[in-house]
Parts: sequence; C-alpha cells; structure tokens
Amino acid sequence: MPAIHVLDLAKEWMPGTSPGMTSAPWMSPELSFILTLALRMAITAAFVIAASASIITERSGAVIGALVATLPISAGPSYVFLAMDHDAAFIAQGALASLPINAATMFLGLTYIFLAQRNNVVVSLGTAVIVWIGLAYLVQLIDWTLTGGIAVNVVTFAICLPLMQRFRHAKMPLITRRWYDIPLRAVLVATLVGAVVTLSATIGPTGSGMLALYPIVFTSLMLILHPRIGGAPTAAVIANGGWGLMGFGIAVALMHVTAIRFGSAIALGLALATCVAWNLGLWSWGRKRVSAV
Repeated sequence: MPAIHVLDLAKEWMPGTSPGMTSAPWMSPELSFILTLALRMAITAAFVIAASASIITERSGAVIGALVATLPISAGPSYVFLAMDHDAAFIAQGALASLPINAATMFLGLTYIFLAQRNNVVVSLGTAVIVWIGLAYLVQLIDWTLTGGIAVNVVTFAICLPLMQRFRHAKMPLITRRWYDIPLRAVLVATLVGAVVTLSATIGPTGSGMLALYPIVFTSLMLILHPRIGGAPTAAVIANGGWGLMGFGIAVALMHVTAIRFGSAIALGLALATCVAWNLGLWSWGRKRVSAV
C-alpha cells in the first residue's frame, strides 16, 4: 500500500489557494480563501495558547520560558501552511532565506537586552525592531548560499552569546497577568502566519522565508513582560533564548537540505524534532549544572 503523505491529507480538508487545491463546487474562490485563511489562523492561535511562553515564564522562570519561546511557535505553522500551498523547492528556498534572518533575530535580542536595562519598552523594543528590519533589508540584497547562511549564524552567535551571558540571571518577580495577555499573543502570531500565507504567492519563497521568521514571539514577550516586571527580568528571558535560537538555526538549515530530497513533510518533521531535542538537551544540561553546584 502506498504511503499516505500527511500534507496531501491536510489539503483534502483544508483547501487553499495553490493551483492543485480546489474549493467546494458551491463555494466561490474568494469565500474559500477567506474561510481557509480564518481556519489556519484559528489553528495557529490555538497552538499559541497551548504553548504560552508568558505563563510558563511566570511559573518556571526565565530559562524554561526562553526555551519555549525559541520553539517554532510561529515559524512552524507558517511553514506547514506554506508546504500545503507550495512545492518542496519553495520550502527549501524559503528555509535558505530564513537562515540569515535567524542571525538578525539574535541582534534584535541583543539590542533589546542592552537597552532594556535602562529604558522603557517603547525605546527598547522599538529600536530592536528597527535593527531587525534594517538587517532584513540587507539580507534580501544578498544571494545566499547554505554555506553563507551558516557562516553568518556562526559569526553572529560567536558575537552575541558572550555579550548576552551576564544578563541571563535576574530575579523573576511576580507577574500580574492580564486577561488579554494570551489573546494578544495569539492574535499577533496568527496575524503573522496569515500574512505569510496570503503574501507567499506575491513575495515568493525568499520573502516568505524572511517574513515567517519575524520574531513575533520574542516581540510579544517583550511587549507583555517589560511593563509588568521591568526591563532587566524581561531581558533575562531573551538572553536565555540565545542558545535556543542556535538550535533553531540548525533546524532551518536541516529543513533546507532535506526538503527537496525527502519532501516537505519529512523536512518539517525533522526540523521540529531538532528544535525540541535541542531545547530538551539545553534544559537537561542546565539541570545537571545546577545539581553539580
């Protein structure tokens, strides 16, 4: 019996906008597109609510919150839906564009960490986002290769991780949770995923890969936590996320390498497994260090 491709199954019950995906005969293409997009955004929102890093940070501290935040909470759904609409070559090219953007996210985090020690969330987050946009603009000017993408990540982590180190430890005060915290994060991430899926045919794999990796989870954490607990504790969460972003970069490179060879479903599965295994390894290593003290 031939193997059933999981993405092909998904296409049957979640029609999209690609040439091979058709809507029901009673449904106009416009209505089909709107309903499909709404369903995808709702699925993404549910996923974000289930993996709310702000609540995990409150209950488990900066390290665990950071490890959850560096899982593919927004990029994962974006790439799954892209894979349902486009072929494996599109996913491979998108992942190649995502690789240097991962380095840009590290510099966003570093910028925020330094500024958050003495500035409010508007200055700290606003400047960090401007840095990310500037770097993303430079990234899209370059015709990247896998070697180049890996090299820029290696250099970036060699620079940023030592600079982040002294900001990783901060007392995590009690977080006053607001009713809109989780819905806000869910809406932000779902909106990003919706934008990636909607614009993918227009901006192509390179633009989609760059947009899919906008650090919306980091941004929402800064936006929610900084006004509540202050800049230094929030910066500690971001600083602890540096090592998690290294594993994320490895996962993106693996997705690029395996997408065409093995198909999008396997590539996405391997990338997710890499992120989870890497972060579990970081968590285990951290526990052993604490036990040894």
